[in-house]
Amino acid sequence: MKKLVALLMTMSMAVSLAACGNSDTQENTGNVAETSQAQESSSAEASTSVEAPAEKQDVSLTMWGAEEDQAMLQSMIDSFKEHYADYANFDIQLGVESESTAKDTILTDVEAAADVYAFASDQLIDLVKAGALLSIDSMDEALQAYAGKSVADVESANATGSVEAATYEDTLYAFPMSADNGYFLYYDSSVLTEEDVASWDSLLAAADAAGKKVAMTLASGWYNASFFYGAGFTTGLNDDGSTSIDWNGTADVSGVEVVQAMLDITGNSAFLAAADGDISNQIASGTLCAAVSGTWDATAAQEAFGDGYAATKLPTFTVGEQQIQQGSVAGFKLVGVNAYSQNAGWAALLADWITNEENQAIRFEQREIGPSNNNVAASDAVMSNVAIAALSEQSAYGVVQVVGGNYWDPTATFGEMIAQGSLNRDDAAAIQEALDTLVEGVSAPTQ
Repeated sequence: MKKLVALLMTMSMAVSLAACGNSDTQENTGNVAETSQAQESSSAEASTSVEAPAEKQDVSLTMWGAEEDQAMLQSMIDSFKEHYADYANFDIQLGVESESTAKDTILTDVEAAADVYAFASDQLIDLVKAGALLSIDSMDEALQAYAGKSVADVESANATGSVEAATYEDTLYAFPMSADNGYFLYYDSSVLTEEDVASWDSLLAAADAAGKKVAMTLASGWYNASFFYGAGFTTGLNDDGSTSIDWNGTADVSGVEVVQAMLDITGNSAFLAAADGDISNQIASGTLCAAVSGTWDATAAQEAFGDGYAATKLPTFTVGEQQIQQGSVAGFKLVGVNAYSQNAGWAALLADWITNEENQAIRFEQREIGPSNNNVAASDAVMSNVAIAALSEQSAYGVVQVVGGNYWDPTATFGEMIAQGSLNRDDAAAIQEALDTLVEGVSAPTQ
């Protein structure tokens, strides 16, 4: 990495775009252009400043993306190759790898992984610590010279939360791609009013009156954290990789009071604790009038609720005489560059290309993927989309969840206890003991 940064600062872009710690190949990376003059230009100039070379180089790259996105991604690759056709002859191979499993696959052999790959934002820290991600900040001059933008432009173009999710220790390590990996409330407006869905109390009362139920997954630390985040509690990552968690203490209210509020909800006969991943089936069953889920269940909700299909932010929940807005996890999809890429500069340009404003608009049009790009997110098309508009509304209360590996099992077990009513809401001592056990398990050092 030091070598790459030095090349970017002191050598021509022709070398820096291909050199990523491999000096033996430098003579074969005559690269995008003779660009020493471009490097001397002011960084404030955000326009393409590199002339096409007399002889184009050959550039080979691999890219991984989700199976359902393959046709769309191939089209984006084709447009990238056309855009930079004067600079290189490209051989770009597209492979299948889900964003949800990218980290596990990549960390089995980082050097053999794709040059460019998409991944869920909660994988960023592990990828950085494994040396699997190139710093995007180090590619600033390449972006300015060839894409006509700086890293600062990339950051300002995307939602603040997505940039934070792509950043570790003040360094940007990935390009934001989407901002739809979160959850909110779907509901049937032929059964429930906007006033009904404003709070859990009124929501469950209206559902009960209609003979319907409201579903949410609780046996998951991704979902049940929403109550604690809403009340001001936190999770974080310690230097040793363990999770810091304060749910057994006091924030805006006490952790015990949060659990009591959750038990009030789960103890209502109109509440249905759904298994993780089973919300779509529950929606399709016809027994629900509302459910907590994300954009991936938009089709199921639309088919089940018909003309009543609607969505909004999560409800408030009651603690004493207070109404506390339920929080959520704000998840993002990112695109990174493999630190072992032999064509790191071109890989960064490709990653930038498939995540730029135009291609985020294409993602929404073709796949209804919620954009992180501010301009696309503010478009009439996006704002009129029921699910994405609800996600955008809830995003004001979303938290970028940063946790270690020991977080998931204890929080899933704890959520199941609440779902099954294993705790008595009036036994504060037992609830406190359960919270202490939860915190102890979550914060245990990783092995």
